[in-house]
Amino acid sequence: MKKSTINQTFIKVFTLIAFSFAALGFTTRFGLDGYEVYLNNKLLLKQYVNQPVNLRVLQLDKAKDNDELRIKYTHCSNKGAGTGRSIALKDEQGNTLKKWAFADAAGSDLSMVVPVKELLQLEKKNAGHELSLYYTARELPKSEMLGFVRVK
Repeated sequence: MKKSTINQTFIKVFTLIAFSFAALGFTTRFGLDGYEVYLNNKLLLKQYVNQPVNLRVLQLDKAKDNDELRIKYTHCSNKGAGTGRSIALKDEQGNTLKKWAFADAAGSDLSMVVPVKELLQLEKKNAGHELSLYYTARELPKSEMLGFVRVK
């Protein structure tokens, strides 16, 4: 009788541990860098860095000169914004066409704002080139591609 109770307890504990590992295996936000890109207040893209690569195209064909691209990048290491943050627009050769530097975030607003007018001007000036936005911070010195910029 005592042996049967011990076996049942062992089975229950083992099952609980197995379910815990399975549940954590499907959590997408646990310990991951992630970012969101908005055109004004409309979400264009939400991505976690370990998700399968998609095209990550930022369609700006309906954007107006006075619109703003808002980028929120959250680091897993500090569960917040990075320090020494910047966004760079690069061509397909990796040449930096423009770099926007941002102050360290204070409070709950982690946004970095890039004027769409500047993006549209750079896209027009570099027509025929593949342009991409990259995020860099002290916590991510190698940079992360946020998406291709498409106007047409």
